[in-house]
Amino acid sequence: MASKPSKSGFFVTGTDTEVGKTLISGALITQLKKQHAVVAGFKPVVAGMNLIDGKMCNEDLLALSSVMNYKTQEDFLDICPYQLLTPAAPHLVAKKANIRLDYEVMLNAFKKLREKSDAIVVEGVGGFKVPFHDGKTSADFAQDIGLPIVLVVGMRLGCINHALLTVEAIQSRGLRLAGWVANTVGPMTLLQENIATLEHLIPGPLLGVIPELPKELIQTPYSISAMEKAASYLKNIS
Repeated sequence: MASKPSKSGFFVTGTDTEVGKTLISGALITQLKKQHAVVAGFKPVVAGMNLIDGKMCNEDLLALSSVMNYKTQEDFLDICPYQLLTPAAPHLVAKKANIRLDYEVMLNAFKKLREKSDAIVVEGVGGFKVPFHDGKTSADFAQDIGLPIVLVVGMRLGCINHALLTVEAIQSRGLRLAGWVANTVGPMTLLQENIATLEHLIPGPLLGVIPELPKELIQTPYSISAMEKAASYLKNIS
């Protein structure tokens, strides 16, 4: 059964990994802060930790925590209950580390955060159907929390197929596609033509086109300036 949605919020998924989900999640949080007193970001699991300022951290969590106006715990466990060391598929990393990715732990962490916030942006893991444990996937999580979906399309060769398959998977679960974002992840032949094709074929609004941002802005963890810049290219949605 789907969880009761927040008053406002989104589930952000992507056509693949490394397409800018965290950048767009931060941009959405930036927008939502204009309308809500307490806006939080959430990830059910992250895989990949680095030594930053003397402690092991995940760059996505650092970026989201910096832009949200919800005060997170120092260990970030309230916004991400599973933080895995190795940057690889979470279920494989967890299995190697003898960790069980308990689906109920993820759902309960989301519900607790939802109760403490006025709006929440949930960033998915990799693409839409990344597996967890016990047959559960990121897509199941999106379905159970019931938030409208924002799809981040990394504009590169192959993105049309990836985007349309992801939209099909979203629709098959009865979820609402709030819209999609074209994120320019590098030089692409016929970029505008690809965007126009996706506009025609995706049954949801184009929320914005993020141009290729200056290198100093796309360093990770993303700065507040980078996420605010991305937000400036998005339509206002709530």
